[in-house]
Amino acid sequence: MERTSLHRYATRPGLFLTEDGGADAVVWSETADQLWLSVIEPLDSPSAFYNTATQLPNDSVIPFHEQIAMFPVCSRIVEGRYCRETLFKMEGPNYGMWYVHIPRAWDGMRYGYRASGTWDPRRGVQFNPYKILLDPYAKGIDGKMDIAPEAFSYQCTVQNGRVHGSAYGSMSMLDNLGHTPLSVVIDDRDVHKHEGDPQHPHIPWSKTVIYELHVKGFTKNAPWMEPELRGTYAGLAHPTTIAYLQNLGITSVELLPIFAKQTEIGIAERGLTNYWGYSTLGYFAPDPDYATEEARRKGPAAVRKEVIDMVRALHAGGIEVLLDVVFNHTCEGGIDGPTVCWRGLDAVSYYRRRTDNPGMLIDTTGCGNTFDFTNTRVINYAVDSLRYWSKRIGVDGFRFDLAPTLARLEGTFSKHHPFLYALRSDLMLGNLKMIMEPWDLGEGGWRTGQFGVPFAEWNDHFRDSTRRFWLTDVDSQHRGFNNEIGMQEMATRLCGSADLFATDPGRGAVASINFVSCHDGFTLTDLTRYDRKHNEANGENNQDGNNTNHSFNFGEEGPSDDPAVEARRERAAMNMIGTLLMSLGTPMLLAGDEFRNTQDGNNNAYCQDNDINWLHWEWLFSPEKTPEMRRLEHTTKLIALRKSLDLYHHEEFFTVLSMLGLLKPSSRVQWLLPNGTTPMERDWFDTSVRCFAMRLLANDEYDVVIVINGLDRHVDFMLPDDCEWRMLWSSAETNGRQPRHVSELPKEDADDGTDETAGSVLYPDKPNDSVWTLTIPDGDTPIHQALKAARHHRLAEVLRAQGDHAGDGDANGVHIDDIRTNDAGSDVAATPPPASDMAHGPVNGMRNGTAAAPPAAKSRTTGVKSTPATGSVTGTDDARHRQAPTMNASSDGAANDPWRIDGLSISLFRQIR
Repeated sequence: MERTSLHRYATRPGLFLTEDGGADAVVWSETADQLWLSVIEPLDSPSAFYNTATQLPNDSVIPFHEQIAMFPVCSRIVEGRYCRETLFKMEGPNYGMWYVHIPRAWDGMRYGYRASGTWDPRRGVQFNPYKILLDPYAKGIDGKMDIAPEAFSYQCTVQNGRVHGSAYGSMSMLDNLGHTPLSVVIDDRDVHKHEGDPQHPHIPWSKTVIYELHVKGFTKNAPWMEPELRGTYAGLAHPTTIAYLQNLGITSVELLPIFAKQTEIGIAERGLTNYWGYSTLGYFAPDPDYATEEARRKGPAAVRKEVIDMVRALHAGGIEVLLDVVFNHTCEGGIDGPTVCWRGLDAVSYYRRRTDNPGMLIDTTGCGNTFDFTNTRVINYAVDSLRYWSKRIGVDGFRFDLAPTLARLEGTFSKHHPFLYALRSDLMLGNLKMIMEPWDLGEGGWRTGQFGVPFAEWNDHFRDSTRRFWLTDVDSQHRGFNNEIGMQEMATRLCGSADLFATDPGRGAVASINFVSCHDGFTLTDLTRYDRKHNEANGENNQDGNNTNHSFNFGEEGPSDDPAVEARRERAAMNMIGTLLMSLGTPMLLAGDEFRNTQDGNNNAYCQDNDINWLHWEWLFSPEKTPEMRRLEHTTKLIALRKSLDLYHHEEFFTVLSMLGLLKPSSRVQWLLPNGTTPMERDWFDTSVRCFAMRLLANDEYDVVIVINGLDRHVDFMLPDDCEWRMLWSSAETNGRQPRHVSELPKEDADDGTDETAGSVLYPDKPNDSVWTLTIPDGDTPIHQALKAARHHRLAEVLRAQGDHAGDGDANGVHIDDIRTNDAGSDVAATPPPASDMAHGPVNGMRNGTAAAPPAAKSRTTGVKSTPATGSVTGTDDARHRQAPTMNASSDGAANDPWRIDGLSISLFRQIR
């Protein structure tokens, strides 16, 4: 066989199909003694290497690893697996790289590598030629790893899913072929260079609204698509799915990991799976678990095609696709974990190890191992993967899990790390969105705001402060304790967290990814239902997950039948969504928060591939407005308002520190107390001051004012009197209330000292309150069939409740066949006001007062009180309050007439003249 020692692929690993019908295989291992490329063929088909390979006898007394070392090319029949394995001895190492050219290769060919060398686990060396290994650059992966002794490099036994044995013991001589996944060739040669390259939407950061979702969880219960599409990439690409995302108003979906994954041993022992996917098996291959059954049957190329089609469908809908990627660790886990790829190829080079004990792995991830990003080859590996997903698959950006781990030099975080420079300087990656999760479990692992340009970062300070202001501080008020979050901290977060992100020249507020909830932790609804986590289903005795959630159950743990409790909870949820969408920075919503999704108090549902994580959509087909629909309408309206206001379409901060460390006042924001005056120095640091207004001053459109009342009683606000104001949105609308001019209140509503806050009504009905499903036309479509089934089910419940016979009879004068439905692309949310109604021409009139800016925020407070609430918290609301004006009937009064603002609410006003 003709082999070449040098060729054009010498600088990058991978398997590359060549024009002669063969392939060049290149793999990196600096410490192996010998590597082989292994090609697996079915036993009932002719071998492509019959005239090339030496056949090994099945009954030889010579050990397998010695036999394969004797021949440049050899093959053997593995009867137990009904396959033929052909092994090609590779040349190397040449600068750490091993090479071989094989005469035949084809699309769909299954292959792997075997490596031999020293077996010395206490020095970190674990070579075992009996283990076939995945290609780290494999674009397709076939199969899963069995939890069996064959999966481990060391001798062990497995009983009831538990592994017994020492990782520092003897080498296992059990062949893992048939017990481990294989690499699969996908022919993606760039025949027509740049032809068909993805067209990225390139949505500006200043207009980005991110929506974090799980591919399976979002679509698994979706009734608008065929059952075979649910829980799949194709389901996310469904026209109705995209229509829903468009109607909501988000611009970018951030997908939880879709790289091929492998459930860790400890999770599998409990009969669970790694549902979130933070356990990477392959960095180039998409996870087949989220592909349709048809695509999985056709193989990895069809799975990849389904992912590409999903990305292109979302792009066609104007929506970006961001991927959550996990380069900090792999699925191989700790030193006693299985061997599927990196450990078998070059464990010393891939993983960080203790210098005083190389047999011990450094773990800054909590997952058993840590990739060594001080090694240039590891950096190249990550960059190659990211480029592949952006160019070949077409994604628009990445969110890096536990990002400080990727930027540690000699164990210490550095914003000047070579990997960060590699991302910045790459011609393709440097133009995509890159988001850092700025914390890991290592020493000095909390690095929020420290990654610099051009990276955005998740802002945990925004998350915690927003939760504490609207939840735990409300609990503190009722208990007579002092508040922890006041005007100064909230003003800093509303203005984009300059104290954290104004780190480099040109770095603006959009670098702050503002969020209240994400996949890791309570959902928004659960933040208002649970004081404590309820993770019993995870099988870890409720010891997993975060104990500090800054949540508040409003007097009752879990779902409540008390309308007053539910009303206050919903008001709190909308306060947090309102704060999120009215703040400078880049907002991120968790999928399902817009319609009250719950995980039943599980704040660490990483292993729950079931209804705990799958979103529920039955509320879509209710014949009456549900609380879920109401929440969705409010969220949709807020997103539309944000996108319509140019005040948010910029990247700079309103308030920054000068180079001398002095506060630089802003001409674009004013701060007001309820009496209309500007705050004094003492007000900023008085956490009892929880009522204030933030005026954003526009250049070419009308100003807006955000009014926050953090007290549990109404407060009269004097808005700036240089113009009149119109209320655009208020969280008080969740209880049928609105800010109103004091002069317009009925006499009986005069300030008598009573509490007139949230009340006991949650989303009261309004006249002509339509339901979107009433307009779906008849037709034999999946959504129509789902709606019809839901209607019959709902009608049966109504009839049973009335004591009638269930069936197609008349219920409340409505026959089920008279209820009509909308097509699959219907808007599930209320139509937002047009942009033209929200921004009109230049500002007229003079502005009074001097702009006042808050001092830079102090460091985040620690040691938050976590005593659970025990008393019931209720509000009052009489009949006249339930007849409050509808949300589109805001009154415009005299400029000097104060506005009555409900307690515990956030409101948005726009200048009208």
